[in-house]
This record gives sequence, C-alpha cells and structure tokens, in this order.
Amino acid sequence: MRVTIAEVARRARVSKTTVSRVLNNKADVDAATAVRVREVIAATGYIPSAGAVGLARGVTRTVGMLVPGLTPPWLGELLQGAADVVESKGYGLLLSTAHRGAAALDEFSRRVSAKAFDGLLLVEPPDALRHLRVLHDSGLPVVLVGDRVRHPAFPSVGADNRQGGAAAARHLLGTGRTRLATVTGPRAAGCTADRLNGFNDAVRAAGLTLDPRLIIEGEWTSESGEAAIRQLLASGPAFDAVFAHDDLTAAGVLAALHATGRSVPGDVAVVGFDDIPLAAHTQPPLTTIRRPLRDMGAAAAQQLLARLGGAAPPEGPTILPTSLVVRGSTTVHDGH
Repeated sequence: MRVTIAEVARRARVSKTTVSRVLNNKADVDAATAVRVREVIAATGYIPSAGAVGLARGVTRTVGMLVPGLTPPWLGELLQGAADVVESKGYGLLLSTAHRGAAALDEFSRRVSAKAFDGLLLVEPPDALRHLRVLHDSGLPVVLVGDRVRHPAFPSVGADNRQGGAAAARHLLGTGRTRLATVTGPRAAGCTADRLNGFNDAVRAAGLTLDPRLIIEGEWTSESGEAAIRQLLASGPAFDAVFAHDDLTAAGVLAALHATGRSVPGDVAVVGFDDIPLAAHTQPPLTTIRRPLRDMGAAAAQQLLARLGGAAPPEGPTILPTSLVVRGSTTVHDGH
C-alpha cells in the first residue's frame, strides 16, 4: 500500500504542512524536525506527489477548467488546444462542468476556496454564474475562453465573430444571392450581436438592406434551425440564402429545406458557423465560418500560464481571426 503524507506526518509527529515544507527545503523548519521527517521518509519509502511538494509553496501545478458540459460539439477541439499547452509545461488539468447547474457550481466554488488549482480557464460560463465576482475577489488568475460571454474584469480569448459574419454575407452575395435570411443564436449571447452586425455590415456595403422579417432567433440546436425555416416559409418573404449562427442550427436548416422540397444550393444557399466535424458530412456538405477552436484553447492556456509566471494580464480581449470554408451548400448558380 502506498505511503501517504499523512502517515509520514503521524510517524514524525508533525503536521502535513510541516512535511510539505521539508520537501520544499523551507529554511523556517527546525533542523531537528527536518532530519526526523527525512528519516521517516527514507524509512517508509514515501514518494511525494506534486501536490505535496507544492502545498507549502501555495501552488499545485494544476490548472482548473470549467466548461458548460461535455456535449457541445465544438468543445473537444478547444479542450485539446488547452490541454496540449498545459501538459507541455508540466501542469495537470482539473476539469469541472456546470452541467448540473447550481449544485455543480457550488461544488466548483468549494474547489476554488480550497485552492485546488493555481489558475482557471472558464469556458463559455453560464449567464447565472454569480461566482464570477467571487473569483475576481479571490485573486485567482482567470482567463475566459469563448465568444458568448463578456466580463471586463477578466482577460479573455475569443474568435472574431463580426469578421466571420461579414465573410458569410460577402460569400453569399458573391454567389448572386440577394434575399438573405439569418437564424441567429440566442439574443443574450455576446457573439450573436457580433455575428449579425458583421453580416449586416457587408450587406449594407453592397447597397442592400436586411429584411427584419428574415431574421429569426435560434437556440444553437438543429431543432431551432428546422423551426426557423418552417416559420420563414409560412409567414416570411421569399429568401434565397440562410446564414445560421452555428453549424447545428445550419444542419436543421438543411433538413427543413430538404423536407419542404427546396434544393440546396439551387433554391437556397446555406452557411453555418464553427466548422464542427458534422459540417463536412451534411447533405450537401456545409459551407461555414471556421472558429479557430484549438488555437483559442491554446492561446488561453498560454495566457493563463504567463499570468502564473508573473506576467501582467493583457489589455482587452484576445481576438483570433475566423475563416471561410466553402463547401457544397453554397455552390455558385452557374457551377463555378
């Protein structure tokens, strides 16, 4: 059975903190006590963990990461980017989810209070995360990751949503489409306004105007994409293109268009956002705006580790560029 730091402390008649301070070669431990602790360590064959070595220093060599849940299809790439950086620097990654709501967030707050990690990557936190103020007051280094939240007290890493929205509009206009519909994300999400404003910027620059009747609020789900198309076909004016604010919504748009006898891209062109793996496998494959998800995770982790190393936080958010990925859902009318 593996010897624990508690067993070493019991045999040496000291606290676990004292054992940890000896392991860290702290000068404020009595010499005789240090010798006794080291003799017990040698006799028991105790192998200190990174946490034990770090306890007296106040560091754990662990980065916490709080995510909304494990189901968002864009999350894997972002997690991998962060993990690659964190692990390459010798840190562990402690993952928590907010999926269970208040209970999960309360449990997470206890980890913060217990100083279970040195810094935190906070991914797309829920709107109700009242713990943001607690985090800020605790002094824990925090970097927000994602596009759907803004909090000026923390540094953040996100994608250029306005640029992405503009690129979607320019591409659709370039294929000859002029009656552009949009299925947005939830109105409360920070990225929704950015994507819609960028889209509108490019439409206005082309001398056109978005018809407000062709703007439908979605919910980041394929079901909301299907419902939006049914609503547009039932009550809205004609449209020949749809910009969906995420790829799941776009998949629902494609399904509803097919179900109602509209051809894609012949009758209606469709553009999504994110470039999740599904986008390459819809029918037809989905043209979309790629968020640099792995780069976002890596940049956030690098920023957090720099903070842990004593660097000052950057001024303002870090915004990474998006890019257009053209596939079959927006083939130009003449086939070129």
